[in-house]
Amino acid sequence: MNITIIGSGNMSNGISTRLTSGGHTVNVVTRDALATATITDPVAILAVPYGAVANIVTTIKPQLSGKIVIDITNPLNATYDGLVTPVGSSAAEEIAKLLPADTKLVKAFNTTFASTLVAGKVAGQPLDVFIAGDDAGAKKTVSELITSSGLHAIDAGTLSRARLLEAVGLLGIMLQDTLGTNFGSAWKILS
Repeated sequence: MNITIIGSGNMSNGISTRLTSGGHTVNVVTRDALATATITDPVAILAVPYGAVANIVTTIKPQLSGKIVIDITNPLNATYDGLVTPVGSSAAEEIAKLLPADTKLVKAFNTTFASTLVAGKVAGQPLDVFIAGDDAGAKKTVSELITSSGLHAIDAGTLSRARLLEAVGLLGIMLQDTLGTNFGSAWKILS
């Protein structure tokens, strides 16, 4: 599948590494090139800080119509110890309000770190990637992308569950100093 990743930072690199290892074609569009970019791929990934999303969506909104958009953001405050979204909402839910009505938004990759995505594993285990969304077909497509890239997709439920995923993302970020893992750890569901 052809996928556009908007953003060229560490997470873009990590996700691109995984997707290309799964045989997918990835087109990376930098924020600087966005104004002149044409997005034709059926899936677009927002791999930018949450604070940049509104301007980006405004710039390319018509191009996102009918597409699956994957939100990887964690809406962190300036001190990285809290979230900036309104009570009872999430970054994903706020982003969904900005998109065309026929765009299908899926939350994914926000609980993974860039270096672990490049490796695809932590402690010999494939990464778990939690996803949330309201469209079953879009979640199926995203799950297939994740699975084909050697990772384990876990459906966390509707888009409102992004609130929980973003809290887990924040906790994972906050624990890095305490654990001393230098963003090399991962959440894993075992049974």
